Amino acid sequence: MDKRILLVEDSPAYLLLMQNALEGKGYTILTAADGEQAIEQAHLHTPDLILLDVVLPKKNGYQVCRQLKTEAAMKAIPIIMVSSKTQDFDRYWGMKQGADGYITKPFAPEQLVAEIELRLQ
Repeated sequence: MDKRILLVEDSPAYLLLMQNALEGKGYTILTAADGEQAIEQAHLHTPDLILLDVVLPKKNGYQVCRQLKTEAAMKAIPIIMVSSKTQDFDRYWGMKQGADGYITKPFAPEQLVAEIELRLQ
């Protein structure tokens, strides 16, 4: 498959869940545990897709998404927000910052894979 996915997640449990589900489908996984690492990893590796938690240390997911989507080299990379924030406002705000999708925790690994495959067709 040879697609790189950047997982930006500060929860070791969710990081492991997502990593196992995606590596099992043949994706190459890059990781970041905070917003600043996410931006750094995106610039270093130019992933094919970013899964971005909303609540992160240093810079939150909304800030990271907004910054990446304003950069010409990063704008086309699909970003799917992944969060325990379930209010309509949270989803709206993520999309307003440029996110291409929004998945709420908890989620089934199959839901995550389906959302990614939809974006990477």
